[in-house]
Amino acid sequence: MVALSRNVSRKAAMEMLLTGEMISAEDAARIGLVNRVVRPDVLEPEAMELAEAIARKPRATVKIGKPAFYRQLEMPLSEAYDYASRAMTENMLHAEAVEGICAFLEKREPKWP
Repeated sequence: MVALSRNVSRKAAMEMLLTGEMISAEDAARIGLVNRVVRPDVLEPEAMELAEAIARKPRATVKIGKPAFYRQLEMPLSEAYDYASRAMTENMLHAEAVEGICAFLEKREPKWP
């Protein structure tokens, strides 16, 4: 119940909890229970493509961003904004941020340090 109610809307969670009925993969995607739905025969290539897309991102950004995302979820709104602002500022101080901004402005792929 806890994980479900923290990942989908209250209405969707309550319906699932009270009825106990299975939902389709498409409905799971629609309510945000899963990110996407793929055929079983393309599951591994799709998962690898997503993993590779994340791996191509700057390490410092991922290292700061992932824990910051989860931590702010547990905070009151105003505290979460303050914390997220500090995390984003910390991210912007890395050389990777400068390269990312330059690459964007120059319309090219970034070359991460």
